[in-house]
Amino acid sequence: MTTSVRPDLRFLFSHPAHFVACGLGSGLSRFAPGTAGTLFSWAVYSLIRPNFDEIGFLVFLLVCFVGGVLACHRTGRDLGVVDHGSIVWDEIVPFWLVLFFCPVGQFWWQTALWQTAAFLLFRIYDIFKPYPANYFDEQVKNGFGVMMDDVFAGLYTILSLAVLHFVLGRLL
Repeated sequence: MTTSVRPDLRFLFSHPAHFVACGLGSGLSRFAPGTAGTLFSWAVYSLIRPNFDEIGFLVFLLVCFVGGVLACHRTGRDLGVVDHGSIVWDEIVPFWLVLFFCPVGQFWWQTALWQTAAFLLFRIYDIFKPYPANYFDEQVKNGFGVMMDDVFAGLYTILSLAVLHFVLGRLL
């Protein structure tokens, strides 16, 4: 996935697509850039979400997805690796979708627990890439493929959270 080419700040700011695809810099992390991008997504969600109603936020995500396809494609081409490890916009946008559908607790700590579970599940699905995520990762070598494998990780996470919420609701 990654190569010996490690993007730096100069690369990050050399083109707007690089800045976006590298998660506004979070993808430059030397340790687990995908995790760093997901943590960045989680950190800024509460700053972004209040600015939109539900439909507006979904439209925002769609625009971020389409822009991400273009930005990830350009950045992957410029780095010489379609899904370079520093490209993390594909983690950021789907995780915003996960947080949007994440259960909300009565107390802040309950919401934090659900979001922590969402983070862990998303990272697991992103790493192991169950079908069809693996198809997009292995066969669709462009910005769309880069974004879609993480969209499926997000959808699996949302489904898992819904099942957990249902089961726990029955047990408690």
